[in-house]
Amino acid sequence: MPSLVDPRPWLAPQAAQASALADAARDLGRLEATLLALPAAEAGGARERLVYIEVEAMLRAQGLMLGRDEIGRELMEARAASDPEALRLARWAVRRLEGQGPLADLPAFLGLHRRAASDEPSATSMDLRLQGREFDGAAVEFLAAVDAFAALHPLARGPAVLALWRMAELSPPGQVAEPAVWSARHMAAGAEGLRFVPFGRHGRRVWAGYGPPADRLATHLAALRAGAQEARSLVLRIGAWSERARAATAGIKGDNAARVIAVLAARPFVSAMEIETRAGISRPTAERMLKRLNDLGLTREVTGNRRFRLWTVEN
Repeated sequence: MPSLVDPRPWLAPQAAQASALADAARDLGRLEATLLALPAAEAGGARERLVYIEVEAMLRAQGLMLGRDEIGRELMEARAASDPEALRLARWAVRRLEGQGPLADLPAFLGLHRRAASDEPSATSMDLRLQGREFDGAAVEFLAAVDAFAALHPLARGPAVLALWRMAELSPPGQVAEPAVWSARHMAAGAEGLRFVPFGRHGRRVWAGYGPPADRLATHLAALRAGAQEARSLVLRIGAWSERARAATAGIKGDNAARVIAVLAARPFVSAMEIETRAGISRPTAERMLKRLNDLGLTREVTGNRRFRLWTVEN
């Protein structure tokens, strides 16, 4: 197999698969245009939903069964009884997919604590990651190798970046989310409406990575197209839900129903307290409206609690 750190074996497959690359770019562009056409609040909510879906898929590819609802509950401080390590990784991945952490500073991106004047891991550390100057050297080599792939289209660099990350041993063995998040952010650099390239459930086909460059690129582009199409379909479904909800509540006097619907469309998960604040209504009114929408089959409660309850659209 050609060396995966050499850009040349990747250039020929890119040329051969130019049509697939154009199709992937088109579908991603349609997703971005759909997001940019939304009001700011709805666009923000759509991006949050895509983040939760992506993190759920990444964790499952790593063998961590943590659903998007549970991730949302954790971030909303309605704690769930889940694997602490999975929750820690989920919080990190959500923040990074939302744009935190510079790609060029890998220790900061990964949230690592630098070790001064030591190459050795601490005696109590269970992290199998490279440490100290050894990690810093690997990070420099990785970023230099990525720069060498400038001739590849940004969307075609994904499988090469994943291979380079693993060969640099920047993450512990078996870690999926860290390189997948970095690659997703890297491919979306410069995009106005997207902070990362979403793969969703199709990411499992590419995050593990195997085979020669031509096979990896073909699988990558197919998964990218499918992920972008499903992401756009989700965004459009939320818009359709809003219209359906407004029609179902048209007989309710006043504009409280419309206000609550707008908040639900703009947030993946909301509490009655948040509805009260964002919709500018009283707490009893917020709770009544949530119950009314739930009775109409338009929302569902995701915590199963009697207190600190969270709601989402039933889509």
